[in-house]
Order: sequence, then C-alpha cells, then structure tokens
Amino acid sequence: MPGQKGIKVVASNRKAYHDYYILEKYEAGIELAGTEVKSIRAGRVNLKDAFCQVKNGELYVYGMHISPYEQGNIFNKDPMRDRRLLMHRQEIRRLYAHVKQDGYALIPLSLYFKNSRVKVEVGLAKGKKLYDKREAMAERAAKRDMDREMKSRNRGRYGE
Repeated sequence: MPGQKGIKVVASNRKAYHDYYILEKYEAGIELAGTEVKSIRAGRVNLKDAFCQVKNGELYVYGMHISPYEQGNIFNKDPMRDRRLLMHRQEIRRLYAHVKQDGYALIPLSLYFKNSRVKVEVGLAKGKKLYDKREAMAERAAKRDMDREMKSRNRGRYGE
C-alpha cells in the first residue's frame, strides 16, 4: 500500500470543538510502533481526552488511547503511553510561546492517514466558558428549527 494516495480520517475529536475555540490548525507526524499502526488501521483509537504539551523542545501527545493489536504479541505497547509528535522546531517554538499564554492549549483534533503515513491534526485552542457553550448550543438548536420549518414550508409548496 505504499503507493496509495489520499487522506483517510481514522478518528476525530468532536468534543474539542465543543469545549474550545480552535484558532489555528497544524499537521504533525507521530512516532508509532508497528503494532500501533495496525491497530489504527483497524480504527481502534480514541482522542477524546487527549492533549499535547511541549517538553524539552519536543511536542508530545498525552491521553491518546490506541488499543493493543489483537494479533500482536510481546511487541504491543502500552495503550496510553506518551507519543512524540513530529513537527519543525520553529513551529514547536511558536506553539510553545502561544501555550505559555493563559487559556491556550494544544488539542489533537483528528488522526488520519495521508499517503499511507499517520498524521495528527493539532489545534491551537482557547477554552470556552460555560455560557459560550450554552450560546453555541442555542444557536445550533435555532438553526435546526429554522431548517426544519423551511423544509416543511417548501414541501407544501411543491406538492411533495
């Protein structure tokens, strides 16, 4: 499969869009073991409580759960281990400068295959307050109601 082209999303962190404002998005490679890649291909990964931090000038992802590969043996790794993300040094420094500011965080948004390589989409995020979350939920509900009303009005007009 080395010649396979395109992007295949394996996992996405929808909770991050609810809890944070995503300001910028970055693509990073990830350092994995062979059995972890096989497990990701099977879709056995969870990004729900994952976050990223800069440690010793390197970017790491914490809390990302990759289930052990079922056909694996002694080579299976710990499912919750810290994994290093691969980015350019200047990008990591710039992200670290943002994260040092109050209220900013690095959150993995999605995990995907790009030309047979595993990539992580990392978002520079600012936390939402509770009232912001309620406001966003109210806006979604209002939009859903308007769409439903428009659909019902159009249905009567065209005899469907």
